[in-house]
Amino acid sequence: MAKIVISGGVPLNGEVWISGAKNAVLPILAATLLADEPMSIGNVPHLHDVTTTMELLGQMGVQLVLDERMKIHVDSRQARHWVAPYDLVKTMRASILVLGPLVAKYGSADVSLPGGCAIGSRPVDQHIRGLQALGAKVSVENGYIRARADRLKGAHIVMDMVTVTGTENILMAATLARGTTVIENAAQEPEVVDLARCLLAMGAQISGIGTSTLVIDGVERLHGAHYEVQPDRIETGTFLVAGAITSGRVLAKRTRSDNMQAVLQKLEECGAEINTGADFIEIDMKGRRPRAVNIDTAPYPAFPTDMQAQFAALNCVAEGVGVITENVFENRFMHIQELQRLGADIRVDGARAIIHGVTEMTGAPIMATDLRASACLVLAGLVAKGDTSVDRVYHIDRGYECIEEKLSGLGARIRRLAN
Repeated sequence: MAKIVISGGVPLNGEVWISGAKNAVLPILAATLLADEPMSIGNVPHLHDVTTTMELLGQMGVQLVLDERMKIHVDSRQARHWVAPYDLVKTMRASILVLGPLVAKYGSADVSLPGGCAIGSRPVDQHIRGLQALGAKVSVENGYIRARADRLKGAHIVMDMVTVTGTENILMAATLARGTTVIENAAQEPEVVDLARCLLAMGAQISGIGTSTLVIDGVERLHGAHYEVQPDRIETGTFLVAGAITSGRVLAKRTRSDNMQAVLQKLEECGAEINTGADFIEIDMKGRRPRAVNIDTAPYPAFPTDMQAQFAALNCVAEGVGVITENVFENRFMHIQELQRLGADIRVDGARAIIHGVTEMTGAPIMATDLRASACLVLAGLVAKGDTSVDRVYHIDRGYECIEEKLSGLGARIRRLAN
């Protein structure tokens, strides 16, 4: 099992190219099941979760080809097996995104209850209730969600809670339903918007994109299309925090700032100078130590839970005291204990982490517990004195493309080793 070793203390300086968004490409790949014709998806990041999704679709009979430009060509016309097995789904929660497309297009879906990061309870009841409202017969048997329907029918659905994957599953299913579907309290995340725009390119009829109310007029069929995945806002934020935590300067290229306002505001609060353009974001600390910031996570457009751990690392070495309140997942402070091993001064009180910034942390062996926690620990290693060894980095490969190469390009002393 590989590990990443960081020799800290180097201010980062330079440019980094941002990859396509993991949380956008996964539902878009699931949406290709709805198409009657071949599709191509561009700006695809080279990630373990993408590979897992391709394997899942391949097992169903979908034909997939990845070309040298990281474009995936998908032909779902030969799909014959409408099952998402446990051995794949257990490693990646996003596998549940095939549920809606399968029952909408083929009338049948057997999808294992999902796994993924151990960051708290993420129930699938909203997915099930939404599909039932659309007319599907759904049961949970032997660890599988089993859904059947002749043809789904439009419905008015009010989500009990904001759920990204729940919104995406119901949205995809509704595109082929007979009649009109209204989804209220829908997730507004940029990745949901990206999926909706891809569905539009395939011939879907959707209004209210980017708002909490989506209206979908079902169509008889969806055709093929080419779609370019948006840049990854979480990867972008992670590299910007890397610049801030090391008192450096980082220019993130091939990205966008319009869907990152909550994160950029907190970076400015920590003392960073931010410069944005049509496809870049630059952060410059001018050699200054960051100031501590308070964080409250919530659904978009508020501060994203997927950036909480990275700002926890920042607060560890910032001037002052920062309080982080996690309102989305109840078990997303598992990185705190590992940060304490580096010398961080943190007290956890329920859903709050009170962090007193220290002038110096020291390297130590630490262990990643989930995807974003692994990024947090790498960030902490960038400023810890001596060597920090991060174990179980398979987590980071689920969501960050070549992170050690990209950080090396910014001047970090970082390397990957086989255990």
